[in-house]
Amino acid sequence: MPTPRLGRAVLLVAAGLLLSAALVVFGRPDTGLAEATGDPLKLTNGFYVDPGSAAAAYVRRHPEDTELATKIAGQASARWFGMWSGDVKAGVAAYTMAADRAGKLPVLVADNLPGGPCGIGGGAASEAAYRAWIGGLSDGIGVRPAVVVLEPDALARLDCFPPAEWDGRIAMLKYAVGLLAVKNPNTWVYLDAGNVGSGDAKEIARRLRLADVGKVRGFALNTANYFTTAESVARGTAILQALGGGSHFIIDTSRNGNGSDGSSCNPPTRKLGTPPAVATSPVDLHLWLRTPGESDGPCGQTPTLPIRTFSPLLAHHLITGT
Repeated sequence: MPTPRLGRAVLLVAAGLLLSAALVVFGRPDTGLAEATGDPLKLTNGFYVDPGSAAAAYVRRHPEDTELATKIAGQASARWFGMWSGDVKAGVAAYTMAADRAGKLPVLVADNLPGGPCGIGGGAASEAAYRAWIGGLSDGIGVRPAVVVLEPDALARLDCFPPAEWDGRIAMLKYAVGLLAVKNPNTWVYLDAGNVGSGDAKEIARRLRLADVGKVRGFALNTANYFTTAESVARGTAILQALGGGSHFIIDTSRNGNGSDGSSCNPPTRKLGTPPAVATSPVDLHLWLRTPGESDGPCGQTPTLPIRTFSPLLAHHLITGT
């Protein structure tokens, strides 16, 4: 027997399928509005604190570090999925099922576009492989409530790739958007839109439209970056205006307490930002899309630490802001 929460989600899916059938029968044109029918905030009670995070694993090994346990490991942060994740359907299903059993809202970051950011490598091997991968991620979520941030820097750093590849890359994002919008009715999807330093807001809005942002909840700002919330609100408002409204955005506040010093790679004297929370319009949510203490790569304060590797040194620097 399904839980009451999942039962509500199933009803929402059934209603959505009936509505879709009715639209086909009566020939109603596509409005471009969001297709997701459920509100994941109403189906859950707070954000999911991932017991499998690297910060949580560190605290289990070092229970004496109560400050890190409370201020970082005890906060909800996103889990990233990419080429390193193995069977993405199984991994996502296990993660979202655990969150659903707890009655909490999981946050996922999908990071597997071919070529990785700026062509540095990684990601799916081909467009076909990416489509299969994002299909697995979608199947793993199913009707369970979730938040998904889609492909950090894919639109903001499109210029890193030859212009001849742009249409293909946008087509993959458009495919992912359409798939998640139709198959995951209780998921809020946010296309990543870069950060305060990602060029002209009107150009970012144009790229968001090309990727069908109108079919999902909105866009994400400051993913794994350091710009202040106030700066990101101003940036998001400018993008919304360029879009003509009708969208929403979220901000990564995990490490933006002291703002940016111009570097996005383990810079010194940064600080934890606002803990994950429902925000006020025009922002949907403040989220920790990067677990504080995870490395941005072998650079900055930890020049030999691989990306996404947890460092208590980085974590405590973020706690103190030094």
